Amino acid sequence: MSREQLVVQQARKSFLTGKTKPLEFRIHQLKSLLRFISERRGDITYAVKRDLGKSEKGTELFETLGLEGEIELAVEKLAEWAAPRPVEKNFLTLTDEVYVQPEPLGVVLIIGAWNYPWAITLQPLVGAIAAGNAAVIKPSEVSSHSAKVMEELLHKYLDKDLYPVVTGGVAETQELLKQRFDHVFYTGNSTVGRLVMEAAARHLTPVTLELGGKSPCYIDKSCDISVACRRITWGKFVNCGQTCIAPDYILCEPSIQSRVVEEIKKCIKEFYTENPKTFEDYGRIINQRHFKRVMALMEGSTVAAGGDSDESQCYIEPTVLQDVTGESKVMKEEIFGPLLPIITVSGVDEAIQFINEREKPLVVYVFSHNNKLIKRVIAETSSGALLANDCLVHFTVSALPFGGVGNSGMGCYHGRHSFDQLSHLRSCLIKQLKMEGVNSMRYPPHTAKKLGWARFFLLNRLNVCGLQRMAMLAMLAGLAAFVVQRFLR
Repeated sequence: MSREQLVVQQARKSFLTGKTKPLEFRIHQLKSLLRFISERRGDITYAVKRDLGKSEKGTELFETLGLEGEIELAVEKLAEWAAPRPVEKNFLTLTDEVYVQPEPLGVVLIIGAWNYPWAITLQPLVGAIAAGNAAVIKPSEVSSHSAKVMEELLHKYLDKDLYPVVTGGVAETQELLKQRFDHVFYTGNSTVGRLVMEAAARHLTPVTLELGGKSPCYIDKSCDISVACRRITWGKFVNCGQTCIAPDYILCEPSIQSRVVEEIKKCIKEFYTENPKTFEDYGRIINQRHFKRVMALMEGSTVAAGGDSDESQCYIEPTVLQDVTGESKVMKEEIFGPLLPIITVSGVDEAIQFINEREKPLVVYVFSHNNKLIKRVIAETSSGALLANDCLVHFTVSALPFGGVGNSGMGCYHGRHSFDQLSHLRSCLIKQLKMEGVNSMRYPPHTAKKLGWARFFLLNRLNVCGLQRMAMLAMLAGLAAFVVQRFLR
């Protein structure tokens, strides 16, 4: 029996004891996870620095701050999320108890990504714990230092049987995927996503696939180009461009292309100084394989800004490319690096057409003062999210479901969406063994004669909450009339 098989077996055995069912247990584990982040902040920062060259402030801002917020929200709202959810009734079920009851799925496999090795791996874990599941955590082997810290330290804070960390590479991941899970949550690229989905299908296991793609960014010529380029520059080059929701390429009219290039060059200098290579808050490409892949994408395009590199340090300067077309090499795959191509279009019509001719992206970005234009882009394109006049910040809103559509993924998470994604929303109806006369319409013989009554009872929904509000208003109106009458006397 393989190590992976033993780990999954132990997680399921521990889950079946029912220890994750009480909300008190879940809250204790969530608070322990929060304590882990607080007490091991130095270990986390050091690991991320070695993996991605990220600064201490950068790690806190992009790795742990949002994670802490997710945990605190789950602790605060768990009782509300886990409570039975009443639903509308029809007249046939008027006296019955009808509700949706969230319940744990079982054992969840979480396969993390290397670009944000803590935030992306542990945020789904927050949802898994809150929903009452066991979870096997598989951090990416590419961010090896973070994976090692997670393996060595997380079990000191969380229940080691319910939330084990399994490290290793492709072979270990493949062995994990041979096991039966109740849900698989994968973050990464669409190629591996297909393999994960194929493996899960053998056990009829549902999946959440948080993938990526080429997220377009349309700049309307009438907008404040200086502000737009400032926000795009930040969104593109943070984490050295290794962000799944980074703007992948710019669409704009030829008349503003030169202005866009100049504004982005100014912002790169402002954000990362004259020499980004020596600037603390500008990171590195994760490894030499990805360095070579990103550098190769520049072939056939004109470098309008940047372009410097150092393979020994996996350093690529923030780079803007122009004279790019839809057939250019850089447009054939998600860039996932600090290259920003600019493609010229005649206007919003061609921009929408260009977007729709390609796979559905994780995000569509649009910069414009024109609200009608923004709403048109929303109406005529499809993507996991749409963000107007900024970049990345929708990821920070826990109330928004984060996820893709089509080639950019399936399923969503963050806040309550994580809880629901990793729960079974069980339909419950509790009827009394009384009022059999009402039920007789559904029994034979002569069912057809009773069809009219059946239509009335089954098709007329009863909004109990609405009736309760009406009753309350009636009571208040009666009370007000009584008070007024007493006052007039």
